[in-house]
Amino acid sequence: MTARTRDEIRAAIFDVLGAIAPEADPALIAPDRPLREQIDIDSFDFLNVIIRLHEALGVEIPEQDYAKLLTLNDAVDYLVTRCG
Repeated sequence: MTARTRDEIRAAIFDVLGAIAPEADPALIAPDRPLREQIDIDSFDFLNVIIRLHEALGVEIPEQDYAKLLTLNDAVDYLVTRCG
């Protein structure tokens, strides 16, 4: 696993969100508001986001940590520590 920058992680998140919710505009995502509400995805889609982040970044995200990925800022902060 290689260390990733915040920008690389943010880009990976946007790529994954674009694959799950192609109608979502990354420019409109507020970094401190819940992602699921902003891009209107259900819990199944959120699980797919987690799986795709795992695949894209090569990082394990245990189920007990899913709540740490609620907002864009939360997800970037969490993934920086896991990818470092």
